[in-house]
Amino acid sequence: MEYRVEHDSMGEVNVPADRYWGAQTQRSFENFKIGIEKIPMEVIRAFAILKKSAAIANNRLGKLDDRRMELIAKACDEILEGKLDGHFPLAVWQTGSGTQSNMNVNEVIANRGNELAGEKLLHPNDHSNMSQSSNDTFPTAMHIAAATAIEEQLFPSIDLLAGTFGRLMEENKGIVKTGRTHLQDATPITFAQEISGWKNMLEKSKEMLALSLDGLRELALGGTAVGTGLNAPEGFDTEVAKAVSELTGKTFKTAENKFHSLTSKDELVFAHGALKGLAANMMKIANDVRWLASGPRCGLGEIFIPENEPGSSIMPGKVNPTQCESVTMVAVQVMANDVAVGMAASQGNFELNVFMPVCIYNFLQSVRLLADSLVSFNNNCAAGIKANKEKMDENLNRSLMLVTCLNPYIGYENAAKTAKKAYKEGISLKEACIDLGFLTEEKFDEVFKPEQMV
Repeated sequence: MEYRVEHDSMGEVNVPADRYWGAQTQRSFENFKIGIEKIPMEVIRAFAILKKSAAIANNRLGKLDDRRMELIAKACDEILEGKLDGHFPLAVWQTGSGTQSNMNVNEVIANRGNELAGEKLLHPNDHSNMSQSSNDTFPTAMHIAAATAIEEQLFPSIDLLAGTFGRLMEENKGIVKTGRTHLQDATPITFAQEISGWKNMLEKSKEMLALSLDGLRELALGGTAVGTGLNAPEGFDTEVAKAVSELTGKTFKTAENKFHSLTSKDELVFAHGALKGLAANMMKIANDVRWLASGPRCGLGEIFIPENEPGSSIMPGKVNPTQCESVTMVAVQVMANDVAVGMAASQGNFELNVFMPVCIYNFLQSVRLLADSLVSFNNNCAAGIKANKEKMDENLNRSLMLVTCLNPYIGYENAAKTAKKAYKEGISLKEACIDLGFLTEEKFDEVFKPEQMV
């Protein structure tokens, strides 16, 4: 491999000749060979947005000339287009402030910009990082990445699955089945009503996530090192937030209190709580589906789901609810990530949080996993759900909890006696009720209407 010599304030470093990063990136790359987890590209893209926005703001405020602004903007555009993905090699497990990733972006922008210019016009600290500090850029990148991921990755996935449940509700109107509580038979419900619960879970989760976006749209940029705004011109914070909004088409604003935005990560904790809520809902939905599809002969068997893969290497013909299992594993991971995000956010010591890379890594993994798993579950399972009407009807008519509709006519205790007699002797509720003398056959038929119990 060929190398070139780069230097920083600590001296000279050999850097691969075909890479745009510089000395500080190389030092981090060599010093933190830990794990396989890299700073997510969503964060790098967010950095490109904020660096371009900072250049625009600095130019508007008279601190950066047009030529340098244009070069920074062009390099940032190439990052946003994915052309420079191979130039961001740093591990999550680096400095907790994300300083080395901030410098990675600064160095790539400067070196690529200089290449575009054909001369050395950009310095990573003096120009790429003008009016900034790692301490305000990394939390800003976190917020831009988090808000964008929720809106652009997760919301469409939620809408897709909610739409499928809406279709299934229409297709299954009028089908009455056994309701269940405590995994025990309960009073009847329509299948459409049951599906409506799943649909509303997704809608509620989306509402909570939308609420969390307000906090994520607040940017720390302009606070520089400790929140005082040292070395940033007057009005830079509002001007750069305006530029970010212009570039993204989304509304971002400068954080009112930079001392809070540098050291606290409570907006991410709040938003990830909503992600955990969605994960909990998906765990419930997936479990409902696999319980209802259990069988095919020795389980509930009330719905059919798509048969996608062989389920066993030893049992021929076995098919398993694999999409449900995938969703529930994702839910477990998101719940675990919530612990990591919360723990990381609690480590704001004095004027800075130094657990930021692990915080945003877990946050974005949760968004990515939920978005992908909802689409997979929708396309490979939910979209193909079919009601087994015969099994639903059979289970409904065998349910002892239909006796509840007799309460107004024979009372709770007599209804309980009827159910227990029917269960013990293996007879119908009608037979038990008549044998006990609580109702005549004619009266029983008149009041016993399971389809009216929904």
